[in-house]
Amino acid sequence: MRWSERKVPLRTDSKFASVTDPSSWSDYGAAVRSQAGVGLGYVLTVADDILCIDLDHVLAADGALEPWAADLLARLPETFIEVSHSGAGLHIWGRGSLKNGRRIAMPNGSGLEVYGDRRYIAMTGKVWRNSPSVLADLSELLPALI
Repeated sequence: MRWSERKVPLRTDSKFASVTDPSSWSDYGAAVRSQAGVGLGYVLTVADDILCIDLDHVLAADGALEPWAADLLARLPETFIEVSHSGAGLHIWGRGSLKNGRRIAMPNGSGLEVYGDRRYIAMTGKVWRNSPSVLADLSELLPALI
């Protein structure tokens, strides 16, 4: 799928897409060929067994991580991680079944969201620190996050 400047999911014909209606989604090839919106994104579904941990406001301008985010990343198996659209966050991609997501706000304005179903993630493709292009199983980490 594609996304608008406001990170709203779009169909390849520039009409709005729904995270609950697969008929409004496109495959990767069609999304890449489309000029709709400003970028590519992915709809998470529990059936795909793919999840995303979204870390908000955890990267300083010099690349330093918030301490809690660094601790979390140290516990992860090697998996694909990208810098978010803001440049101050990270998307950690992995495998695992998660129907109900969770959002945790930190007192300093940073936060963590973990989703695996009915959510749209606006992707950047900006690989963080040479992370691999594989999706690791993050199932063992999920209980601590949700």
